[in-house]
Amino acid sequence: MHRKLTVFALLVFAPLAVPALGQDWTKSKWGPSDEIGAANYLKPELVIKAAQLVKAGKTYALGIETNSKTPAYPPRSFRVTIVQPGQAGIAGLGPSKTTYNDDIIDGWVGVGSQIDGLGHIGVEHVYYNGNKLADFADPSGLKKLGAEKIPPIVARGVLLDMAAHLGTDIVKEGTAFNSKEIEEVARKQGVEIRQGDVVLFHTGWAGLIGKDDKRFNSGEPGLGVEGARYLVGKGVVAVGADTWGVEVVPFESQNLFEVHQILIPMNGTHILENMNTGPLAADKAYEFLFVLGVPRITGAVQGIINPIAIR
Repeated sequence: MHRKLTVFALLVFAPLAVPALGQDWTKSKWGPSDEIGAANYLKPELVIKAAQLVKAGKTYALGIETNSKTPAYPPRSFRVTIVQPGQAGIAGLGPSKTTYNDDIIDGWVGVGSQIDGLGHIGVEHVYYNGNKLADFADPSGLKKLGAEKIPPIVARGVLLDMAAHLGTDIVKEGTAFNSKEIEEVARKQGVEIRQGDVVLFHTGWAGLIGKDDKRFNSGEPGLGVEGARYLVGKGVVAVGADTWGVEVVPFESQNLFEVHQILIPMNGTHILENMNTGPLAADKAYEFLFVLGVPRITGAVQGIINPIAIR
């Protein structure tokens, strides 16, 4: 509720502020029909190199559990209902008496661990590659930039352990990660960020879930505006964190969710939210094979995901 009120106040009372756009970001360098953005950096040769990082065969589930108690950006909610259709009053179906459970999801897709599709964030109702809201957004599903267009993301994953770098279990809300901080922690860990990578930040923030949801909801450490531009310049495919929004909150300026704008509509770089980075950080697994197949729900804006890290 605290975050709901905070963000509501920002949206209502903050002066309208538009980020400095610079070059014509509405035209993708991959052509006017492109719908996958930075995923164009994914190449078979990079998959082969990433697979060579697997030495121990250890796997890590990067998705958190998703349920009705999972903190979510308001007004999002989530609920599962279990039903036994057509089975009331009978022993089972057929001579073998087969019974079964089905489940119904009543909720928003943007809950828990999620990928933001390229149709999620815009600037004045203009989205990735110049797509205008009125031309492609429909209540029955996006006509362009839907989640079904996101290709399998198999890449080199890089974890930047900001909590360890700053000597804390949980990085304080409002702490921004820009190029200076990113380069410092990468150098300390002995890794470099390359074109085609998936970059994840570990802040310890997910450890607040179920323990201090009020604090979890009220703000977060995260990527700053200059840091977003830095990673885009490196050619990363996706940026994620163990936080609900990946970017720093409170924001660095009056521009609201400017990091989202830089990453998604301006550069086609996907955002991975609420990643379970703790086990990777505990093992100091700073490089790994990252594997993600996004649910191919036609016209969906986002996707509930459970990426896998393998090392």
